[in-house]
Amino acid sequence: MILIKGNIVRLQRLIHLFPKDSIESEILYRISDSNEIYEYQLVNQLIFEVNLRSKIINAARELNASGFKFRTFKNSHCNEEFWQRTDVGGYLLKKDSSPSEAIADIFLQGYKYGTECSTAITIIYYKALQDIYSKELFDYSFPDLHLMNWHYIDNDLDIITYKYLFDYIPGDCRYVENPDFHPERPELRGQNLIDLGEGLYYGHGTGIKTIDEVVDYLNRHRAESSSRSAFLKRSATRPNFLHLANLYIKYDL
Repeated sequence: MILIKGNIVRLQRLIHLFPKDSIESEILYRISDSNEIYEYQLVNQLIFEVNLRSKIINAARELNASGFKFRTFKNSHCNEEFWQRTDVGGYLLKKDSSPSEAIADIFLQGYKYGTECSTAITIIYYKALQDIYSKELFDYSFPDLHLMNWHYIDNDLDIITYKYLFDYIPGDCRYVENPDFHPERPELRGQNLIDLGEGLYYGHGTGIKTIDEVVDYLNRHRAESSSRSAFLKRSATRPNFLHLANLYIKYDL
């Protein structure tokens, strides 16, 4: 359900905003048809969320095709022209580097990078924003990038995890948990996934697959005595779309 200024807005009044049969129109339909309430003060905030979700999906597909490698934090690596590798395996933006150029480099020269799936999700979020924000706004908003996991993400991105939702929207980050992961492969305790729509999900290390295929992959990396299957959790992680939209709208004015 969509509320704008407290009023229910039907899909028919909004569908003209996006091309027919596009991923954006599918996202809008799913938001409108949801049992959750999606509330906005401006229609431009809704448009921004739909566009950012679309860019998240595009960025996930681009990262999958970039040559970006799966490595544990212990064995992570990065292009030292833009990034400094930290002692715990993260990427810290160098002081003389442009944030937007550093993010773009990961997609242009993915073979120079390797890390775990949580870092990949944050990279996707930043790339999606880079594709919407101007270079000036992106560099102003994220001057001190530190890529690793949710604990290091920039405050302006403001990641929110919802523990239970009635339904889910393309562009959401989902999580498949592997409760009895093999002790020699702790990095496979679970898999962060971007919902690409149409039943497909991108995970760094697993590529683009269905949920059943991801579950099957993780089940092949369980402790030998395990009988518990990996499973898709009911949670979803999202950037704070309204906050990011307000930054964009304010700057655009």
